[in-house]
Amino acid sequence: MSDQNQQPIFQIQRVYLKDLSLEQPNSPAIFLEQESPNIEVAVDVGAEALAETIFESTVTITVTAKIKDKVAFLVEGKQAGIFEAANIPPEQLDPLLGIGCPNIIYPYLRANIADMVTRAGFPPVHLAEINFEAFYQQRLQAMAEQQQQPEGSGLVMPDGTAAKH
Repeated sequence: MSDQNQQPIFQIQRVYLKDLSLEQPNSPAIFLEQESPNIEVAVDVGAEALAETIFESTVTITVTAKIKDKVAFLVEGKQAGIFEAANIPPEQLDPLLGIGCPNIIYPYLRANIADMVTRAGFPPVHLAEINFEAFYQQRLQAMAEQQQQPEGSGLVMPDGTAAKH
């Protein structure tokens, strides 16, 4: 084998909008409200292998806007990318899929959500930059804490405690 065959390869194959939905349960009455909506944003990141060196990375954002106790709009978008990653050490592959790929596809999702909100008749929502490295570290920490929990039935009671046998 030549050295060239062992060179790390990372390429974007495709970036695409996998899912985008909008709900306006209180329209048109909500447009008569004078208050600015409270905005809640939830983020999720995912990755899966499609082939030996081909991976899909996804970023999902849910934006919920409420005026008082009424939902003005709810937008959920999932942006995805297909990436080729070959000859990358295993300890570097997970951070690449969990940090690098989301950094590439997030700007597309941000633009799509702002466009959807504007088309829905509301002022655009400009989502802030996301530090995917910090997000990745938080997820690793949460997974480590979850693995340290004593194994129970997996059922959680309404007060948040684990169910006892």
